[in-house]
Amino acid sequence: MPKQIIEQSRNWYVIHTYSGYEDAVAKNLKQRIESLGMEDKIFNVIVPKEKKIKIKNSKRKVIEEKIYPGYVLVEMIVTDASWYVVRNTPRVTGFIGAGTTPLPVSKEEVDYLMKKMEVKEPDFKIDFKIGDLVKINDGPFKSFDGKVSEIDLEKGKVKVLVNMFGRDTPVELDSLQIKKV
Repeated sequence: MPKQIIEQSRNWYVIHTYSGYEDAVAKNLKQRIESLGMEDKIFNVIVPKEKKIKIKNSKRKVIEEKIYPGYVLVEMIVTDASWYVVRNTPRVTGFIGAGTTPLPVSKEEVDYLMKKMEVKEPDFKIDFKIGDLVKINDGPFKSFDGKVSEIDLEKGKVKVLVNMFGRDTPVELDSLQIKKV
């Protein structure tokens, strides 16, 4: 009597891993699939990541960040053998689902994730308007208050008037270097 409900359709499933080991689990699983000859049952292993803009040392950097830390997506046909290969990969804590039966991820959710992962350059999200009072949270003017005077959406830059020595001085900043007061 098989442990799994044999569902011979190809679906995406989510496996839970120790946080921080998603890439290692994906690499290990790919090696196990190859060495155990499971290419006909397990087709794809993905760690969902997206590009984000961060400020480090006053410089704008595009970094890749995991969308769901602690989770890996696997495209497979669930059988006793394929379930066993995935489940017994080091640092895999289990499938997302009820008991030992994994639940497939909806096609809409997979399409949404794939679209999110395809973005080459992240968009600038500037939620300030001219006249907003802001606090500078990075760079040489850190902890200064100011007022937004110009916004450059294309470059993601903001000009802020900062009061220095009794007069307003325009300072060009990255939109990520300020926050609303």
